[in-house]
Amino acid sequence: MKVALVNPAWDYRNSIYFGCRAPHLPLELGYTRARLREAGHETLLLDGQIEGLDHAAMAGRIADFAPDMTVITTAPTYLFWRCAPPELRVPQECLRALGSNAGMTVAVGPHGSATPLPVLRKLGIDLVVRGECEEIVAAVADSPDRRDIPGTAFFDADGALQVVGGPASAQFSNTPALVWPQEWVTRHAHHHHRFDAEPLGPGAEVEASRGCPYACTFCAKIDFRDGYRRRALEPLLAEIDGLITQGVTYIYFIDEIFLPRADLLKALATRPVKFGVQTRIDLWKPEMLDLLGAAGCVSIEAGVESLTMEGRALLAKK
Repeated sequence: MKVALVNPAWDYRNSIYFGCRAPHLPLELGYTRARLREAGHETLLLDGQIEGLDHAAMAGRIADFAPDMTVITTAPTYLFWRCAPPELRVPQECLRALGSNAGMTVAVGPHGSATPLPVLRKLGIDLVVRGECEEIVAAVADSPDRRDIPGTAFFDADGALQVVGGPASAQFSNTPALVWPQEWVTRHAHHHHRFDAEPLGPGAEVEASRGCPYACTFCAKIDFRDGYRRRALEPLLAEIDGLITQGVTYIYFIDEIFLPRADLLKALATRPVKFGVQTRIDLWKPEMLDLLGAAGCVSIEAGVESLTMEGRALLAKK
């Protein structure tokens, strides 16, 4: 099967989106491409924002590719699945531009994961993936029926909503190293959540773990990202080393909660890269914080809710 994976040409006109508006690597589509290729499918990955393509240009590329299925994400980056733009205007515009050349249409992202019915209606698509998408999209591509796969939602022949199972959680720990086009990396000048220095060299996003068992009031991580999973060290370091070879000087770990991990930090300490993290500061001991700094961490985003036992008790933060 030929599958197009599309991150639209995001713009934020009249939007109340408060997340970062700079381009970020579309990790969810990168993982999905890896799983599709493992299964023998042909893929085309497009990112309108990072490639500087408008929807018309993307539509032309997709028409030339002639996909059997097109997957579109409803959030500009996996980093902000938990605080995505509330509106679906940009995916709507992109799908209209693609027209009948898209083949079967599938949406992934936080909107359909939480509320599949309005996403199906507003986007006019064939299928919504609920939850972590990489394994589900591959299963949809492999299935001749595509109507019995857990983690999906669609309208049946009578127009009734059918929801198969709950939102999906991927194994994730066995995720292979992602490889990005050099042009994309070169264009990624943004160093997310970095304030200590002006960017010198490209930045990038990487995921070392996924899921968080805590319930901070500022984070809408949705139920399927509760289970904490760590990625295997070897492919994780292979991905980081590839980015460094491409010129990356700063990495932002998009993990919901970057927990103490000595093997990763010791490996990062030997590499010429700085990085930023999101974490709960109360889960770190002084010696591990020292290692975090020695490894090259220059940015920590931590909710003030996690600073005191009294505050955690007040907010029932486990």
